[in-house]
Amino acid sequence: MGQVAFDTQEFVETLENAGLPKDQARAISIAVRKSHEVADVATKADIVEVKHEIAEVNRNIADVRKDLSAEIADVRKDLSAEIADVRKDMEHRFDKNEAQIQARFEKVEAQITDARKEAAARADKTDAKIALLHKDIESLSNKLIIKMASVMAAIVGLATAIIKLV
Repeated sequence: MGQVAFDTQEFVETLENAGLPKDQARAISIAVRKSHEVADVATKADIVEVKHEIAEVNRNIADVRKDLSAEIADVRKDLSAEIADVRKDMEHRFDKNEAQIQARFEKVEAQITDARKEAAARADKTDAKIALLHKDIESLSNKLIIKMASVMAAIVGLATAIIKLV
């Protein structure tokens, strides 16, 4: 900071003209000058200089803000692009997984359909075999009845012959 302009000689003369003795006027002048030296008083030039420095700092802050705004906009743009890429990748993966799951379901459904057809075919074969067994049993029953009738006829014939002999 600068010093306040102080003319000691003029001050002494002013005090002497006011009626103070020269020694007292000098002592007061020296005391005032020392108080000015101790006091850290800003001059108009100091204030103008500080105002210029503040203006420069404000310009620097504005430049930094502008730069930061541009960088933030770039980061947002990049981040938005990356998010879009991640979304696209996730959608692709979901679609791929969904297609794989659908293919597995279709394969399982086809296997179930084949198993049902096979079971139905086996059931039809079993029904046919059971029907054949019924026919065989019926045929055997008829043959047995015929044989029993033949045996009974033979027994009746034998009993008749035994009765005639007796």
